[in-house]
Amino acid sequence: MTESHDPMGRAIAEFHETGRAARLRVFSPMFDEDEIPVHTLFRTFESMPLLEQRALCLARGRTLDVGAGAGCHTLALQERGLDVTAIDISPLAVKTMKSRGVEKAIERNFFDLDATGPFDTIIMLMNGIGIAGTLSKLPLLFDQLDKLMVTGGQLLCDSTDLSYLFDSDDEKPHNQYYGELSYTMQYRHTMGRPFNWLYIDFDTLSAVARQQGFKAELIAKGPHFDYLARIVRP
Repeated sequence: MTESHDPMGRAIAEFHETGRAARLRVFSPMFDEDEIPVHTLFRTFESMPLLEQRALCLARGRTLDVGAGAGCHTLALQERGLDVTAIDISPLAVKTMKSRGVEKAIERNFFDLDATGPFDTIIMLMNGIGIAGTLSKLPLLFDQLDKLMVTGGQLLCDSTDLSYLFDSDDEKPHNQYYGELSYTMQYRHTMGRPFNWLYIDFDTLSAVARQQGFKAELIAKGPHFDYLARIVRP
């Protein structure tokens, strides 16, 4: 990703440098314009949602933080003494993480990661498993997990079941899984490129995991149709 198309990275860098940020705007054909409060990307363990706290408490061994952003989860795990590698596709986010004290921060796409593992724990929080983009590409994510995780390793991930947005199954899209969305972000004058994101219900996630030779466990449910799952590589 180039800095000229990195709105989230610019927002993260500006907040880190000044303590303030403008609106990080989010556009999707399915919803009205939204925004991400940039300060939440810098939250401490105490101010994280309970599902995230639970996930971080379950992390063990050598850990990979995927889509680490400003590094809040990595820093919390470092404080616990874990060996953590943070990756993000944003060069500005990686630069900010290093400035904030993240010991291992790499500018890398998860699907291109190769010789950095193996890991005992991989975390994909803030709906991070959505990097799969679409349901049909989710098996590719499991293929990568298989390469990066030790036997018995775990993926800790949260997601949201978007079925609550539809009054009936008839209202759901018929040509794609209802949790497949597309987004574009903008920060000040920096416009990002469109990207796909996947929100997946636990039953579907569990079924795909089983087909790929993994085992999914529902750890906890959140208050907004969200949940925390653990996926284990046997």
